[in-house]
Amino acid sequence: MKKYTNTGSKDTRSGFGAGMTELGEKNENVVALCADLIGSLKFDDFKKNHPERFFQIGIAEANMIGIAAGLTIGGKIPFTGTFANFSTGRVYDQIRQSVAYSDKNVKICASHAGLTLGEDGATHQILEDIGLMKMLPGMTVINTCDYNQTKAATLALADHHGPAYLRFGRPVVPNFTPADEPFVIGKAILLNEGTDVTIVATGHLVWEALIAAEALEAKGISAEVINIHTIKPLDEEAILKSLAKTKCVVTAEEHNILGGLGESISRVMALNTPAPQEFVAVNDSFGESGTPEQLMDKYKLNNQAIVEAVERVIKRK
Repeated sequence: MKKYTNTGSKDTRSGFGAGMTELGEKNENVVALCADLIGSLKFDDFKKNHPERFFQIGIAEANMIGIAAGLTIGGKIPFTGTFANFSTGRVYDQIRQSVAYSDKNVKICASHAGLTLGEDGATHQILEDIGLMKMLPGMTVINTCDYNQTKAATLALADHHGPAYLRFGRPVVPNFTPADEPFVIGKAILLNEGTDVTIVATGHLVWEALIAAEALEAKGISAEVINIHTIKPLDEEAILKSLAKTKCVVTAEEHNILGGLGESISRVMALNTPAPQEFVAVNDSFGESGTPEQLMDKYKLNNQAIVEAVERVIKRK
């Protein structure tokens, strides 16, 4: 199998910050709005370099979404930033009515997603956001795996017209995506070719899927690994092409088992080529306080859980 190298672990939110810094210089229509979390969202450089294009809204997330929608009327490209829970659940009505329904060119950027928010606990963690956002007509949904991919996705969104949700996180994770790899919205990335099982992963679970594939190789199991960074629109062609070989799939995501990537894959298979599927996801529960590592282990969102899911799904072929 192809080997991927961790070139230095970084947090994905810093990839977003680096992307915003670059966009500030490249595109004068890009504006940034923040709900009192400049440091957490890595907006510092953008604010320093382009104060006239940075808007500190304060702890008023609904107003932030409304202001962003209004700014698009004048041709601006607003990127909003706060924690994922506050970017979606707290302001869902404003997103639905003012952004999605109105087809406004707003980029809703969300840090601290999933369980890996960690010690802040269940009230700040969100495991439903992908489901909430993918159900909105016309909404693009992106969930990146590392620093380089988050930066590339941020840059790509500035050139993409229409409402979009970009999800990333706080913890330091392996940075293995090539820095020069182009980010194509809606196009999956085949990381490893295999014949026995398809592992479709997104976000922080992509690296875990690669580790799992190595462990499976040692057991004589050939795993195909696909990085689905765009949940919507979904690259159905890549999924079906892989399933034509492997005849079974494991989906892996830092999200509720209900409403996330796994269910999107299930729909594709039900409409085209039904096959056994196992899910690595949070089993319909809220999170709790703990370190990211403790929580990923407790809720079985790691490479060992992926290996076990693969062994189960292969028996069902």
